[in-house]
Amino acid sequence: MRDTASTLILALPKGRVLDEAVQLFGRAGIDLSPVQVQLQQKSRRLIFELPEQAMRVLVVRDADVPTYVEHGAADVGIAGRDVLEEQGRDLYEPLDLGIGRCRLSLAAPASLARTASNDGHLRIATKFPKLTRRWLEERGLVAEVIKLYGSIELSPLTGLSDRIVDLVSSGETLREHDLKELETILDISARLVVNRASLKLKRAPIDSLLEKLRRVV
Repeated sequence: MRDTASTLILALPKGRVLDEAVQLFGRAGIDLSPVQVQLQQKSRRLIFELPEQAMRVLVVRDADVPTYVEHGAADVGIAGRDVLEEQGRDLYEPLDLGIGRCRLSLAAPASLARTASNDGHLRIATKFPKLTRRWLEERGLVAEVIKLYGSIELSPLTGLSDRIVDLVSSGETLREHDLKELETILDISARLVVNRASLKLKRAPIDSLLEKLRRVV
């Protein structure tokens, strides 16, 4: 399908947010279910043409959605508040979609759990060093922030860190590793983000999309 002024390129993150986005868009009259069906069938395709919706859908890692949108490889995308505030990219964020809800929290081994203000120098492991440092500065706390890319909950169990800052949904992962949630740093939900050039070049289809989504959010 050739790109036209009315064809939107949408970047979706893999995983739970994609499934929730398909449901949300469906309530807005936008059928993204072919993407979900093919992914459930273990398709390796990551680009999906949806001519009936005048859309092309890119399925990428959640942390990459803002990059695709900022650089114009996608016109619009769905990204979590955690990713957006951590990366600080130049994007238009017109709508909180209210999906992908979770929280960014401070946690520690249950046997050692105390409020951070009672501690001296700490080592905190996280995928979100910028947000963690901002939270520390707001409270006048000092800590060494260690950037990790996965399995954050293992770091205090191996002595790498004293605390972690990680995304929490049900809290089951923390409990499985005998960790206790100490404080919520940031409430998270997914937002619709728009490339600033696309906002001018594809104003009509973007406005139409926003109007449909606002009715159901």
